[in-house]
Amino acid sequence: MRYLAIDLGDKRTGLAAGDDVTGVVAPLAVIHQPRGPALERALLEAVAEHAPDALVIGLPLNMDGSEGPAALAARQFGESVRHASNRPIHYHDERLSSFAAEERLHRSGRTHREKRRIRDALAAAEILRDFINRDR
Repeated sequence: MRYLAIDLGDKRTGLAAGDDVTGVVAPLAVIHQPRGPALERALLEAVAEHAPDALVIGLPLNMDGSEGPAALAARQFGESVRHASNRPIHYHDERLSSFAAEERLHRSGRTHREKRRIRDALAAAEILRDFINRDR
């Protein structure tokens, strides 16, 4: 199954693609839009371009595993995207995905500016990698 992962942010949203057959996951892009209609349109364009079977949205759980306002907002936005894209949505714990992305970036040798441009896409890739590997 092919997936498009979404790391929702207040100002930037990272995208990654991958599949559960090969286990290969790749960061794709960062969308510089706040949540709302413009972001939803950009996500629908990404769905059309990459033709995933399903979407994986990072769920910002509290460190104790509970859901707070940020998780509720992610679920509400995800429901809107599910309806508009006609694709199933999976939510996956995104705790520590940004930390894992930072660890990868730290070892990359990239400049601060280069890191900032791809950080959110790498976080989406970490979410998707963890989602795919959870059943392996």
